[in-house]
Amino acid sequence: TNEFGENKAFVFVYDYFPGSVTLEAKYLRDGSAPLLSEDVLWSYISQLVVALRAIHCAGLASRILVPSKVLVTGKNRIRINSVGIVDSISFDPNKPVAHYQQEDLLSLGYLILSLACRSTQAIQNLPKSLEYVSKTYSADIKKLIIYLLTKPTPPTFPSIDDVLGLITPHLVRQIEHLHNYTDMLETEMSKEVENGRLLRILVKLGFINERPEYGMDLNWSETGDRYLLKLFRDYVFHQVCDDGNPVVDFAHVVDCLNKLDVGASEKILLTSRDEQSMLVVSYNDLRRCIESAFNELFTQKAPHFNGTTLTHNTSGGHH
Repeated sequence: TNEFGENKAFVFVYDYFPGSVTLEAKYLRDGSAPLLSEDVLWSYISQLVVALRAIHCAGLASRILVPSKVLVTGKNRIRINSVGIVDSISFDPNKPVAHYQQEDLLSLGYLILSLACRSTQAIQNLPKSLEYVSKTYSADIKKLIIYLLTKPTPPTFPSIDDVLGLITPHLVRQIEHLHNYTDMLETEMSKEVENGRLLRILVKLGFINERPEYGMDLNWSETGDRYLLKLFRDYVFHQVCDDGNPVVDFAHVVDCLNKLDVGASEKILLTSRDEQSMLVVSYNDLRRCIESAFNELFTQKAPHFNGTTLTHNTSGGHH
């Protein structure tokens, strides 16, 4: 693009994750970073291996697997950042992709070792670092690090699938955690769906109840089906105790709105504010009333006067 000056610029576009931090900033920048639990470390390892496998299976290499380029974007959720930049600025056609894929495995070993020891300098004293890992984590993590950092013997070279085989038991556990997390998210989403249903009912009632006028009829909201909805609004929100104190019962509100939404056959007693009128209606009747009144507002146009629509003015007049 030429949008940034006379010289052409090559632009890389990545997804934006607000609040994300790098592994380096979260765990390796100072000595006060908390020790990673083994479950969290295996979660990171599993995600990195799966990501590398996707890249390698596409015939490519990451070439950027360092702590400063891996983002923590959520609870134990990481993503590799800046993928493709190194290939674009320092591509060497004389080296096969397999060479860079082997470098990816080596970088993965360095990264795991750095996270386990909480230091980017852990590779400088490998025996001491491995001793620390063996005291802090399980033998499987130490075994994986040694496997990734061991120089391969030609003509046999390890692949990402070999690494995947080493971590399979832990990967299965991470899948189990993922399913549990998905179940939790679905539960929370179902609650939001329920909230959305109730909000739609409340919005419709808000359009209808106490409407100052409709089609030049100042008593539109006080007559017919709309009057029933006004009494229902009082039944839901404006009940009082025997001592005159207001009833503030969220469960009652949610129960009534849910029954209204599904059109339950249960009947309730509605009483006017002056207690001169008492009506027995079902939730199904009220549901038909609210749909009828809302559709009247939504689908029909108010009468016009001299080409100008009559609308309510907040100052008390009309125009």
